Formats: sequence, structure tokens, C-alpha cells
Amino acid sequence: MKFTKMHGCGNDYIYVNCFEESVENPARTAVYVSDRHFGIGSDGMILICPSETADFRMEMYNADGSEGKMCGNGVRCIAKYVYDHGMTDKTDISIETKGGIKYLTLTVEDGKVSMVKVNMGAPILEPEKIPVKLGRDKCISEPIRVDGKDYRITAVSMGNPHAVVFVDDTENLPLEKIGPKFEHHEAFPDRVNTEFVQVLNRKEVNMRVWERGSGETLACGTGTCATVVACVLAGKTEHEITVHLLGGDLLLHYDEEEGVVWMTGPAEEICHGEIDIK
Repeated sequence: MKFTKMHGCGNDYIYVNCFEESVENPARTAVYVSDRHFGIGSDGMILICPSETADFRMEMYNADGSEGKMCGNGVRCIAKYVYDHGMTDKTDISIETKGGIKYLTLTVEDGKVSMVKVNMGAPILEPEKIPVKLGRDKCISEPIRVDGKDYRITAVSMGNPHAVVFVDDTENLPLEKIGPKFEHHEAFPDRVNTEFVQVLNRKEVNMRVWERGSGETLACGTGTCATVVACVLAGKTEHEITVHLLGGDLLLHYDEEEGVVWMTGPAEEICHGEIDIK
């Protein structure tokens, strides 16, 4: 199987061009290629496919083989791939995902995409659509007990379910311990991605993320979108913020009037090659 490894702020995936390749069992293949000892090593696998409703279609699988509906860093990398590899010459493209069609604007330098701006769509706050079961019309700064400790979460879906938790310090957070407790908490029937956010000022935050099916990753695009929404709803930041992640920075803008979140960030190609699927 031919592959390309790419990353957005360190959130790395194996990309397969399904205009040329056929992946018979993507869930099992994702587990195999994501293994950092016996495979290539990644947070998961993303397939670039034809679409009947958009320019391209994305299928995304986590490192454990579970399918995700949306990946913000991944959708930016697809935009770079299709332009840099001559599959389109447009700098405004649409990509179909299971979280809806996303519209992207590409910044091109020296014939290559350097930055991508994505209309990530409207945040979903209705608990039954996220889903989250805490018995509220909206889950904004709602108390929850996780592993014997009390937290407050804001639940948002950007195609994937997210729980945003504000903390005083992200650097010393025992994420390996508490991340799985949030992911598998009974309040989240489909599991959850959890963002731990430290507000630095009105325009900057630090964020670490525990992603369902992948564990801690260096970045999460939909997670940063959920973060800016939670920050605005809590009155903690402006509508446009820089989110500092372990793998780099993303610029987020929550337009409440339009009801959409915009995300701008880089996309990088690491390598390409072939792998035997066993």
C-alpha cells in the first residue's frame, strides 16, 4: 500500500490516496500502520476518496481502528495533499466528512500549500447530539465527578464529541491517568475527546488533549474549535484566540453571528513510501 505521512501541529496520520489505492479493511489497517514499533507510527489513518457532493471525501480512523467523524488537522492535510500532488488547482475546495462538508481556503507559497483556513461549521451544544448525558439542555460549565475528583466541563461537538475542562496548569497535568477516565466516563456514550485548557490572557490559551481511540496527541483541530467555543461561552477570552498546543499553534475564530468556527493552521508532509499490509 502506498502511503504519505503528514502532520498538522504534530497530529500525524497516514494518508492513503484512494483514487489510486484500495483499502479492504481500513479499521484493521489503521491499527497496523499506526503502531510505532511494527508499523509506520501515527495517530491514525486517513483515506482520501472521491465524493459525489464535494471536491473530495475524507475517511478517518483512530489508532485503535475506531472511525472518527471529523479531524481538523487531517482535513487541512488533505487540502495540502490534493493541491501539492496535482489533484486540483483550486485554492478554495470542499471536503466531505462524516461531520459535514468543510470548506477550505489554501495559502500557496512557491507552488506548495503552507497554510489552510477551514470553515469548521457550527458547534453543536445540544447534549443528545454530542452526545453527553448530564440531564441539562446545554452542558456549559457543568459539574462532573471523574475518578473521585470534581470537575466542570463544557460539552461541544464539532463532528466529534468534546469535553473542555479549564485548569490552572496544563504542563504538570497527569493526563495519562485522568484522560482515559474522561474518555470512558458513563456520561459519554460514544466516549469523548477531552481538552484541558489553561487561559493565559484574553487572546491566548494553552491546551492539552486526550483523544478517544488515540490517547494524548500533540494537537487536535476539532478540540481547538471546541475550546474557543467554551472560552467564549464562559467569557474567558475574545472570539479570536491563539491555541498553543504541544505540536504548535492554531488560530481560532468563533463567529457567533454566523454561528461558525474558523480554524487556520499549517499542514506538513513528512514522507511517503510503501508498506506491506499483513
